[in-house]
Amino acid sequence: MTVLERFLKYVAIDTQSEEDSSSFPSTKKQTELGTLLLEELKELGAENARMDEYGYVYATIPATSDTKAPVLGFLAHMDTSPALSGANVHPHIVKNYDGGEIILNQAEGISMNPEMFPSLLKAKGQDLVVTDGTTLLGADDKAGIAEIMTMAERLLGDRQIPHGTIQIAFTPDEEVGAGVDHFDVEGFGAEFAYTVDGGGLGEIEYENFNAASGRVRLHGCSIHPGSAKGSMVNALLIGMEFQSMLPVFENPAYTEGYEGFFHLDHMSGSVEEAEMFYIIRDHDRAKFEEKKQRFAKTAEFLNEKYGVGTVECVVKDSYYNMKEKVEPHFFLVEHAVKAMERLGIAPIITPIRGGTDGARLSFMGLPCPNLCTGGFNCHGKYEYVPVQAMEQVVALLLELLKVYQEQ
Repeated sequence: MTVLERFLKYVAIDTQSEEDSSSFPSTKKQTELGTLLLEELKELGAENARMDEYGYVYATIPATSDTKAPVLGFLAHMDTSPALSGANVHPHIVKNYDGGEIILNQAEGISMNPEMFPSLLKAKGQDLVVTDGTTLLGADDKAGIAEIMTMAERLLGDRQIPHGTIQIAFTPDEEVGAGVDHFDVEGFGAEFAYTVDGGGLGEIEYENFNAASGRVRLHGCSIHPGSAKGSMVNALLIGMEFQSMLPVFENPAYTEGYEGFFHLDHMSGSVEEAEMFYIIRDHDRAKFEEKKQRFAKTAEFLNEKYGVGTVECVVKDSYYNMKEKVEPHFFLVEHAVKAMERLGIAPIITPIRGGTDGARLSFMGLPCPNLCTGGFNCHGKYEYVPVQAMEQVVALLLELLKVYQEQ
């Protein structure tokens, strides 16, 4: 089965995760894909293929011969983002893309072009898998799953390819920050690992944001507006005031590279009660702590202004920058660079403006940088992935194993 065939098979399964769910996985439908992957791994001949009570799928590809190569892990996540529906995904393939406009949905008037997304220019001449404009695609991270599974098929189908022991894992709930809450690092058995959960071909990432969530609950007092003078306290307006007190340019729309931000992800409410949900990010740990303090002090100021208890603020750390855990094992990055260069892929070492399962795994004792999948524009209707990029990522994973054999 080709990597494209696998990918199209996987995206047909709705695996959208759900924030604030009380269950794990957050949505039971994720286990449908997990069950499919488990059966495929067994059919391919992987050892110890299993799904545990939390929905994690694990498997082993045994070493082909005596080797000094470390036990390597490869991981990808099964869920898709809550940002946009992952149900009834109808991908189509734009063959030999000509560099112009791509009509995603004629009836809805939805299209994309290089003016909107300059990355498309680099895909000219390739075959692109795109959406129908009504859902996300799911390349994040079903492209990663398809690439790992295709690598597994090649290795298990040809035992003449030398390699050390390889551990495979597919995780649920990465998109809602819970992807490794119950991950069995010890049982997984890898010394080092890679998540295959990145973007454009060539990307290697070993730095990510320090991350926290912020929830602000606002308590107002609703009075008929005709007699509200001196009595009404509008929770919505206080929420707007809270947002206005955060630095204007520390907003995702104005930041790039290593610059952090406060992001108001969603809000709801009325005059009486309102809630605001934020994510707080910075690569620099000291600046990250400063951002959290500023967030909390903003709530304190508004409570002094409007009365104690008007604003409730809860900040919760999500994950930290894996750089400090990966740098002592920098060969993980160097070997990936070498594998890319051998294949004519230009390495792009870049910080993740987000997070991966690998960030938390690195702090759980499993150093785990992130490799590209080839996909672009994740979490939205403009998501796409070049077929040739997925094929090259499969080649990259196989070449990476060769590099480790030579050490």
